[in-house]
Amino acid sequence: MTDTATTTCISQVATVFVPVSDQNRALTFYLDKLGFEKRVDFSYGGSHRWIEVAPPGSTIALALVPPTEGQSGGGDQTYCAFTTKDIESDHATLRARGVDVDADIARKGTRRAGLVSIKVSVEDPVPPQFFFRDIDGNRFLIVDPS
Repeated sequence: MTDTATTTCISQVATVFVPVSDQNRALTFYLDKLGFEKRVDFSYGGSHRWIEVAPPGSTIALALVPPTEGQSGGGDQTYCAFTTKDIESDHATLRARGVDVDADIARKGTRRAGLVSIKVSVEDPVPPQFFFRDIDGNRFLIVDPS
């Protein structure tokens, strides 16, 4: 018997919401520039649209959602990180595709901007990592844990 006072049936993180100013434009960016796949795209409630994209094989998706009422899409905060098996290749590929990426990959002995605030600096980031920004300025971290 399960103790419902101390446990839940929550099993995984499913979706991370990413506010975007234009869902069509954002969808094109995530598919064409990042190589993600479209998982879901449907209308609901008369005038709303739900879009989910993800790296191929990922169990977690990004939902490209309109900004909250009175807010603009995007921002310079990071609440999502991706992993890679080849950070050098991904950094070069994203840069070649015109994605706004950090100039250098941060490593031990260097510094990078903070996750939530770019006003904070993190020394000796380990493992190797860099930020990229989508077309709305949403900032994501890519980390090579190998």
